[in-house]
Amino acid sequence: MGRLGIIAGGGSLPRRIADVSRSSGRDVFIVAFEGQTDAETIEGLDHEWFKLGAMAAPLKRMASHGVDEVVMAGPMRRPAWSEMSIDFRGTKMLARGGRRAFGDDGLLSLIVEELEHDGFRVLGIDDVLGDFIVPAGTIAGEIPDETAQEDITRGVEVLQRIGAADVGQAVAVQQGLVLAVEAVEGTDQMISRAGALKREGLGPILIKLRKPGQERRADLPTIGPDTVECAANAGFRGIAVEGDGSLIVDREALCEVANNRDLFVVAIEI
Repeated sequence: MGRLGIIAGGGSLPRRIADVSRSSGRDVFIVAFEGQTDAETIEGLDHEWFKLGAMAAPLKRMASHGVDEVVMAGPMRRPAWSEMSIDFRGTKMLARGGRRAFGDDGLLSLIVEELEHDGFRVLGIDDVLGDFIVPAGTIAGEIPDETAQEDITRGVEVLQRIGAADVGQAVAVQQGLVLAVEAVEGTDQMISRAGALKREGLGPILIKLRKPGQERRADLPTIGPDTVECAANAGFRGIAVEGDGSLIVDREALCEVANNRDLFVVAIEI
């Protein structure tokens, strides 16, 4: 078996994948992107830095370093096309994809196709970190009450509609009112924005799901203790994610934060 290639965005997840892979005896090669990948991710590991938008060079480097399987992990802050250093192969990919490239899932599915074209097997994060997948049920805190359940149902309805347009994975709902929908800013900033808009009474709920038909090997909905802390600071009272379709990073720490801040965290069946 060859090396595992990790296309690394931000956060701790890419490093966690690298550590798990190495502990099982498999070496890794990190594809890191300037302004995206955390320095801690690549510390002490074989890696190379690239500008966001490079396509041909990372594929060649992975092949030359003996990579045969690839996993994509960690959020990427997506700048304007004009701010990216898109190479010729990337330009051809975007032209082939057309409007698909406007949405995150569409763009990621195009990248998966390019990887497979070059002979790499693309893994999902759950193929490497299967125990990070959340089964349906209560994760932390109390079981949501009737009002919370209604807000969760409302959030699911909204996300299924906007997700079909490849817009976002998360929404904030308070007493039936949609406070904010995740767009390019990412979940944490959306939570903060919703917190500034919340009404009196019971706090909002964060609902985070996969988009309908989403490429499962890329960008699974992910939460961790920082997500819970951010939600608590913004006055939220709970978080609902998709059972068997979401990842939890540092589950023990997440539960500790949720219990200390009096938030519930549940995984729901879709």
